[in-house]
Amino acid sequence: MKTRRTILVSLLVAAMLITVFTGCGENKPVATQGNENTDTAKDSAVIAISSEPSSLDPCKGWGHGTTPLVQSTLVEYNQDMSFEKDLATEYSVSDDGLVWTFKIRSDVKFTDGETLTASDVAFTFNTAKKSQSSLDLTFMDKAEATSDDEVVFTLNRPTSTFLNTIASTGIVPEHAYGEDYGTNPIGSGPFVFVQWNKGEQLMLKANEDYYGKVPQIKDVTLVFMQEDAAFAAAKSGQVDVALTSATLATAEIDGYYLKAVTSLDNRGMTLPVGPNEGKKTESGYIYGNNVTCNLEIRQALAYGIDRERIAEEALNGFADPAYSENDGMPWNNPDVKIDTDVEYAKKLLADKGWKDSDGDGIVEKDGLKAEFTCIYPSGDSFRQAVAMAAAAQAKEIGIGIKVEGTSWDDISKRMFSDAVLMGWGSSNPYTSYCLYHSDNMLKDDYYNPEGYANTVVDGYLDAAMKALTTDEANENWKKAQWDGTTGTAMKGDCPWVWLVNMQHLYYIRDGLDIGEQMLHAHGESMPLIQNLKDWTWK
Repeated sequence: MKTRRTILVSLLVAAMLITVFTGCGENKPVATQGNENTDTAKDSAVIAISSEPSSLDPCKGWGHGTTPLVQSTLVEYNQDMSFEKDLATEYSVSDDGLVWTFKIRSDVKFTDGETLTASDVAFTFNTAKKSQSSLDLTFMDKAEATSDDEVVFTLNRPTSTFLNTIASTGIVPEHAYGEDYGTNPIGSGPFVFVQWNKGEQLMLKANEDYYGKVPQIKDVTLVFMQEDAAFAAAKSGQVDVALTSATLATAEIDGYYLKAVTSLDNRGMTLPVGPNEGKKTESGYIYGNNVTCNLEIRQALAYGIDRERIAEEALNGFADPAYSENDGMPWNNPDVKIDTDVEYAKKLLADKGWKDSDGDGIVEKDGLKAEFTCIYPSGDSFRQAVAMAAAAQAKEIGIGIKVEGTSWDDISKRMFSDAVLMGWGSSNPYTSYCLYHSDNMLKDDYYNPEGYANTVVDGYLDAAMKALTTDEANENWKKAQWDGTTGTAMKGDCPWVWLVNMQHLYYIRDGLDIGEQMLHAHGESMPLIQNLKDWTWK
């Protein structure tokens, strides 16, 4: 049987559909429980986001890279991406980096009343390792509870990013874990699962027995809809938060303010670094590109494209220049930043013998035109706009880029030989290892399809992963990008031409404070609510 709240939100969605199809943005809003424009204190929020999770099971990737909300974690991120203890009261690592020991709180209960113990922690990580989901635990041999309040992790190799994994892995109850856990989870986090109508909404409520500060927002409804529907919902007053896009965010909505959140949700072009010699990947896909395999082509694009101009002309100013996969993170090397220099870009090409012999505006060398195709997922207007703007600027320095929208299935086959308008952005430096280490090249994965390999960079990446301190790890992550001579940066080997970091955009109802947002990772939906427990109505 549907609850009153479910019926109300169903009416909400219906009202928004009417708004979208009639073009009438001023319809009288359908009331949503706890969200009326009255003088009474509010304690609920309706949030329109575009991405619906596939599961709420941390063992299958829920919360990976952000915060799981329903479950607690051993440690959590601070605003500056350092770590703060959550369930853990203390932790230590052995001198060889292979044994991590965590002491945990003894006053934490799951929402079914059962006490959370170290056995639940060990069960969570051992189960997650077996599931082989997006949560990578290949470096962990086992987790075991040595007492009710102590858990010991044994790794098969030193892994400096282990705490990053710990920080986004919610603890599940061993006694209540089963096949349906992902759709009906029990946890010990700041929020309690209430109901999930797939394709429509997910409802949570504050955990009044939470061991930390109990959230002020008592009832939360996440409504899943695309930006145009969310925009209509905000115009008609049906939601408190609406994820929006750069093309819509210039409009003013009465009773709402626009919040632009800085992110490292980046967009750039992957460029195959090897020639097309008819070789194929293990799955039979051709790899290599005879134009982008030339370093001067890749670097000319990197220096010749004006990132600020892309942000202004294609994205209404709602983006920031991107120079790496981890701009703004503690492990980012500031030396990767480059200045736009069109004349230098042209000189790079001319010095290597590229010239416009037939006057068509595209340079050539030995009969080869400096032309290639850049593909992007059809329907992604943001990537299309960025790709088109980059292609227009590339033409100005003599490089032709054909922009083509296609399916992700097609991209997965062509990304080894065509450029791709790709996006990343992670709160875990392990992403850099995956993107650039030669072990990951040309596999059936979106990591390193460009076939990049550099033994010096491999050495830095390996050293970063094996480091026993964060400072040592960060130093090696930075050197992998640029050590003064070589690296993954655009002034180095340039397997990517980084373009922009998205600004994540939301219409927020007046009076709702969504707290201090951390630097957002890839995806606008889940990063927004990772601090949901700190949201307040004023």
